Amino acid sequence: MDDMTPEQRRKNMQRIRSCDTKPEITLRKALWHAGVRYRKNVAKLPGKPDIVINRYHIIIFVDGDFWHGKNFDTKKPVETNHAYWDAKIRRNINRDIEVNQQLKLAGWRVIRFWESQIKTDITQCVKSVLETIAAQQIAF
Repeated sequence: MDDMTPEQRRKNMQRIRSCDTKPEITLRKALWHAGVRYRKNVAKLPGKPDIVINRYHIIIFVDGDFWHGKNFDTKKPVETNHAYWDAKIRRNINRDIEVNQQLKLAGWRVIRFWESQIKTDITQCVKSVLETIAAQQIAF
């Protein structure tokens, strides 16, 4: 079972952030240094995107590997309470798909990065955003 007491688990779960995570801040700083100006955590848009580049209609999400189910079907990351975590992560995956569809229908270009991508290759992430901006400049 769980190696933490319920009080320890509760405190641990309370410390998990939904915005301004280290990968988000890392990406935002890199984009800012590359000259990209943006808004963060825009609540009026579906999914409350992490980064919004209004000028080019680009939205960027930074997805946590665990919470958004990276390699979820091949690697089950949880050892306890399988049914709960399986349902929760699958809901997150499905919600991500729905949010992408809503935003695309509204005319936004959606980019999603895994936190591990940002940690290992921030340069490639920034390059991908800059390429998308260049493509959007041509479209406008």
